[in-house]
Amino acid sequence: MKRTLPWNEQTDVISDESSSSDVDMDINDRVDGQQLSPNITLDQPTTEMTSEVSRRAEMYQEYMSQVPIPAHHGSVIPFSSWVELGKSIKQLYGQPLHYLTNITLTKWDNLRAASEYEQKPLDMMIHPCKAEATIWLVEEIHRRTTSHHHIAELWLKDRMHHTYVDSIFPKI
Repeated sequence: MKRTLPWNEQTDVISDESSSSDVDMDINDRVDGQQLSPNITLDQPTTEMTSEVSRRAEMYQEYMSQVPIPAHHGSVIPFSSWVELGKSIKQLYGQPLHYLTNITLTKWDNLRAASEYEQKPLDMMIHPCKAEATIWLVEEIHRRTTSHHHIAELWLKDRMHHTYVDSIFPKI
């Protein structure tokens, strides 16, 4: 089968699926040649937003690195999910959990979704002391080793990041 038009010849295609406004929208959604994220508001320059988020992430990480991990764990905490155990730990110790720890706990709960063990309380599968120790270990890693640049990148991508930042502020 032969082609009716050579490859290098331009052909106009008319379609109901796209319009000239689609092209305008693509051009208008770019700043300095880069596609804008839906998380960035247009009333502030991108660099200003980035530096503000970076500054907040740096302050957050500095604060979290100063909050001491409890040396002695309280009591055996019954729980049915990782997020529930995290909430109990926050109440019992009066401490926030790191943004990344909160995300990790949510992901761990999501891993159980649609499994045969989804409805089974987690404390029946994992001993509460081991589960609490695991959370504190993950928390220590996040508090001591996380780069504020990484947190800022995540926050810029997630406009709801504040839902994973705890509002508990213990005195250091």
